[in-house]
Amino acid sequence: MPAPTDFEIFELGDVVLQHGATLRGARLAYKTYGTLNADRSNVIVHPTWFSAWHDANEWTIGSGHACDPDEYFIVVPNQLNNGLSTSPSNTAPPFNGPYFPPVTFYDQVEVQYRLLTEKWGIESVELVLGSSMGAGQTYQWAVSHPEMVKRAAPIVGSPRTSEHNQVFLKSLRAALSADPLFQGGRYSPDALPTVGLRAFARIYAGWGLSQAFYWRREYEAMGYSSLEDFLVGFWEGFWLDDRDPNNLLAMLWTWEQGDVGRTPGFDGDTEAALRSIRCPLVAMPGRTDLYFPPEDEEWASQFIPDGEVRVIDSIYGHFAGLGFNAPDNEFVDATLRELLQRPA
Repeated sequence: MPAPTDFEIFELGDVVLQHGATLRGARLAYKTYGTLNADRSNVIVHPTWFSAWHDANEWTIGSGHACDPDEYFIVVPNQLNNGLSTSPSNTAPPFNGPYFPPVTFYDQVEVQYRLLTEKWGIESVELVLGSSMGAGQTYQWAVSHPEMVKRAAPIVGSPRTSEHNQVFLKSLRAALSADPLFQGGRYSPDALPTVGLRAFARIYAGWGLSQAFYWRREYEAMGYSSLEDFLVGFWEGFWLDDRDPNNLLAMLWTWEQGDVGRTPGFDGDTEAALRSIRCPLVAMPGRTDLYFPPEDEEWASQFIPDGEVRVIDSIYGHFAGLGFNAPDNEFVDATLRELLQRPA
């Protein structure tokens, strides 16, 4: 499916990033669901995951769900680099394409904070939640703005990207950049490095889902007739569908460098950053997630004063937290519902 068009734009102006570069005329794409109440106290923030646009989060939103637009004002900001917000693919020279400056999770949250405070005057958020890179942004929200976040729910993601996770990300970068058409990121829009994108997809296929998923041939329940049919139809089709390679690599950099300890004031001390979180935080890793395993979140949770881990018992690996499997979705929704009922 092509990128959605049902979003609004918040004009950020010039944004000085954590690493010193400036995004000039930066724009943040977002979509809202529900209505902001009179005292601006019914806000939920739901950042996006790697390569995703706002519509990928809609599995958590709806009447009768924990994230109910009849009750809450739900803001889904598209992260910088995802192609809708300011990104390598839509920035004018000289900062376009491979010359786009690095963006951290801290940068992502600061522009989202500006959206909430400058556009609507929001001073508190009932819940921040997000999956994968959205979980990284969720942890960052809780560290960057503890006075504002009342509850947090990172799903299949972590506050610091592990070295094993970095191995996966480095292999994706190597596969994509090895395509002769990639040309160091200076490829032609009319000659995309599709060989590299297909290799990228096949690496992802081995990490995104679990051994048990493939052992049981769960892809047949998704409508694919064979392993090869699944690898081409689902995985290659996903990455070839309106995803710009430089955008993907820019988001990979953000993910790879993820660490709340790099928040200004913590000097790289991840444990101190986690200890600074004031709100109840329930992490939901997937039992069979290969690059955000439950052990990562159990390690982090011990430092969060009101931290808890609830494991999604699923064979869907990382996809257990991305809305692909109904029982997993129900587990997440029930956990969010319970969290929203807790005192902030």
